[in-house]
Amino acid sequence: MKRMTVLGATGSIGCSTADVMLRHPDKFTAFALVGHRNVEKMIELAAELHPEWVVMTDADAAKAIEGRLPAGVKLERGMDAAIALASANETDMVMAAMVGSAGLPATLAAVEAGKRVGLANKECLVTAGRLFMDAAARSGAEVVPVDSEHAAVHQCMAGHDRGSVSRVVLTASGGPFRDRDPASLYTVSVAEAVAHPNWDMGAKISIDSATMVNKALELIEARWLFDLSADQLSAIIHPQSIVHAMVEYQDGSVLAQLAMPDMRMPIAYAMQAEPRLQTGIDWLDLAATETLSFQSVDHARFPVMRLVQDVLAGEDSLSIAFNAANEVANAAFREQRIGFMDIVTTVEQVLGRVDNVPVGSLDEVWLYDGHARKLADEVIAS
Repeated sequence: MKRMTVLGATGSIGCSTADVMLRHPDKFTAFALVGHRNVEKMIELAAELHPEWVVMTDADAAKAIEGRLPAGVKLERGMDAAIALASANETDMVMAAMVGSAGLPATLAAVEAGKRVGLANKECLVTAGRLFMDAAARSGAEVVPVDSEHAAVHQCMAGHDRGSVSRVVLTASGGPFRDRDPASLYTVSVAEAVAHPNWDMGAKISIDSATMVNKALELIEARWLFDLSADQLSAIIHPQSIVHAMVEYQDGSVLAQLAMPDMRMPIAYAMQAEPRLQTGIDWLDLAATETLSFQSVDHARFPVMRLVQDVLAGEDSLSIAFNAANEVANAAFREQRIGFMDIVTTVEQVLGRVDNVPVGSLDEVWLYDGHARKLADEVIAS
């Protein structure tokens, strides 16, 4: 029986993790569920999974949930409690699904404690990839990707010599503007950018998809997860979202992983790769799908995909600045303070003003992150 700690339990990844756990009660039990503000969802999950611990990182939410958890479920509050439970001896596996840089400390603590970590938090590798992978190498932790694209790469590389890999290609839906005239993108509205053709997501990530920043972040993740160079990483637009990634080997063979777009598949793979788990997702009917189409990424439409090549070839500080500047610019666009194409322009200007250096501690991560956010605010104000 694998004892699970779920960071970000009340979010979409956390709820899908719960779904997989409930399908396999003989294999998984909840040790701790960590949430932020969503009290009602946490009460629901606690009733279904009966964890030993519930942690609410928001003080008001922790107060609101007091006395409402099932009998025997203990309540803690704050990030220190999340860190302690993620690294506790009783935890066998951590599903790291907290949103944003808030998830960094607890996830790194799990890695340093040698846990199996299902990684669904992009910021962990984008901002601290070297720290995470070095910590995993020291502790023996298994860092298993939960993003569907990285889970696909992981499966396509399993059992193969890593030195034989010539190229990794991540697929991208292309978002709402994949066929739009680049000249028209300067005047798009927030509502247009949020209207993803395939997914119902939050505003921030939907806009990241529309700019393809989300795919750029995934390329940075792949750099660290699979120890790849910039010239081994690329992306291709695939509107159907059936092929999740491809790995090309030196002999010309290309292995691809296909599945219906449902996050329970990569979550289950991270929880237990072999033997495979039943997930409840629909079977892939290629005859019904009929067509799988692909197109190259137009850098005039998606200039971030040109920009990320410099980040991939650079040091840690560039990826930290890239992520931080994008978060600031994305928010500014949502607040209608800048135009859509100004998002990537802001990121590019910030990258031109930061040092290109390696980073050796979380304190340095926060330092470079804060500096990049300040620069992004200055660029936007000007």
